[in-house]
Amino acid sequence: MREKWPAGPGGAQAGDAMALKLLFRELEKHLKSSSGASVVAIDNKIEQAMDLVKSHLMYAVREEVEVLKEQIKELIERNTQLEQENNLLKNLASPEQMAQFQAQVQTGGSPTGAAQPAAPVPVGTGQVPPPSQSSGTSA
Repeated sequence: MREKWPAGPGGAQAGDAMALKLLFRELEKHLKSSSGASVVAIDNKIEQAMDLVKSHLMYAVREEVEVLKEQIKELIERNTQLEQENNLLKNLASPEQMAQFQAQVQTGGSPTGAAQPAAPVPVGTGQVPPPSQSSGTSA
């Protein structure tokens, strides 16, 4: 690149100045159009990134929903099992044991304290206590 312009009225210096002005105008147009295009390109990249984040989040949410559905299913099964055991224990308990349990529940006491029956039925074994423990009619 030249550091000095040739001297002379309107000669090569005027031509170089015109060429330089034209070059600057073209460069300015290009930069303006490029910046407009780069803004659009940046917007497109942002939109793509947001879509990617959205799809990853949706995938994670779907996985979590499946895990929660499985947990709900297991809890429903466990609840059903516990209800069946509860009904079995109610049927096996004597009226005195049921009255004692109801009294403990009403007073807020723990049914697992010292006032337990002499020989509790182990949960889930299906064993029936001997008839000698029953002190009256069964409910």
